[in-house]
Amino acid sequence: MNENKIRLPYHFEPRFYQLPVLKAMDAGFKRVVWIAHRRAGKDKTFINKIAKSMYERVGLYFHLFPTFLQGRKVIWNGRDRDSYKFTDHIPVAIRRRTDNTDMLIETNNGSIYQIVGTDDIDRLRGTNPVGCVFSEWPYQNPAAWDILRPILAENGGWAAFIYTPAGKNHGFTLLEIARAFPKDWYSEVLTVEDTHAIPAEILAQEHREIIRKDGNDALYQQEYMCSFEVPIQGAYYAQQLMVADEEGRISGVPYDPATVVHTFWDLGIDDSMTIWFMQVAGRELHFVDYYESSGEGIPFYIKYLQEKPYVYGQHYAPHDIQVRELTTGKSRFETAKSLGINFEIVPKLDLLDGIDAGRNIINRCWFDKVKCDRGLSALRSYHKEWDEDNQIFKSKPEHDWSSHGADAFRTFAVGFKQQLQPQPATITEVILDPYA
Repeated sequence: MNENKIRLPYHFEPRFYQLPVLKAMDAGFKRVVWIAHRRAGKDKTFINKIAKSMYERVGLYFHLFPTFLQGRKVIWNGRDRDSYKFTDHIPVAIRRRTDNTDMLIETNNGSIYQIVGTDDIDRLRGTNPVGCVFSEWPYQNPAAWDILRPILAENGGWAAFIYTPAGKNHGFTLLEIARAFPKDWYSEVLTVEDTHAIPAEILAQEHREIIRKDGNDALYQQEYMCSFEVPIQGAYYAQQLMVADEEGRISGVPYDPATVVHTFWDLGIDDSMTIWFMQVAGRELHFVDYYESSGEGIPFYIKYLQEKPYVYGQHYAPHDIQVRELTTGKSRFETAKSLGINFEIVPKLDLLDGIDAGRNIINRCWFDKVKCDRGLSALRSYHKEWDEDNQIFKSKPEHDWSSHGADAFRTFAVGFKQQLQPQPATITEVILDPYA
């Protein structure tokens, strides 16, 4: 090859099962769900897609991961099985600069490739990417897509979601959307039987080791056969929600205008807030709605409540609503009260006891599948923290995007449970029976 020319993709020859998705995007698909088993080369495929796109259209390209550190570990410092650096698919010869701190590569024509963590989604606001790859999408904050979708819609950019299943959370929901709109979305699910990318003897060994460790092959079915039936490992509420789904309690749950709606809140970091909306229907607890947002003060959320068609009962908030804010000197409790909302303050309970309370009450809960979709994803994704050094789960939850929705549900389980206790009947008369 002429020394003054370079070919993209660089140092990459697509495997037969990687070609259809690349050809589909070349043919014009701008929304892609590409689900494949572990070690199928998902990120390698799409960093090469980005490298080529950077010379097809000058612009900003994001490679998004659940956390910034994960992006550094997997891609920026990562290598493939042949020890070839992933970032070297954007060859040095076509680079203008490489920024190790921000994990950014700018090419000679002005395009930028950047690795981004969606653990801080506010950093996405105000950006203007023209291409986005969401890697490990089921573990990412789904609000990231809410932020980037209108940007890509306006500038004609593309988005690809690449992952292995992790239960029926927002990853599963997105696949359902893609399949419902095949003219707009390209979707594909590839198991090891489809790709033959892993030798049979290696798969057999993996199968044996997983069964020996877990006592079943559920993880194998998820990781290699792309099953959505297996929840995220260490998930607190996944089993209870699977039962709820099987019993038809995650479906259409209409709002009853003759019954009051109770709300349950979590007050997150940087004013992030989540709210569950629930009605009591006999012994059934109907969750008819869910809301989540960030970057706004409590007046914004109270205005949101007032714009809903609901007639409200009680509003429940965690104990930290009484903490005074440095900027105003007033607590959120006081601010809410001045705007017409009187919160019931839920007592502080040990975190794990609160989680147990939530698990124990789900068997009485019904969820609207559409309006509570984001909250259900949070509950399904809420999981124990993984100890990488000791290869075990810790006895505390991972603090990530799912924590806020799960904490608001814990507010419900702890704060509302007194009203859920069966009340003793009032005795009006005592009758004495004679001995026979």
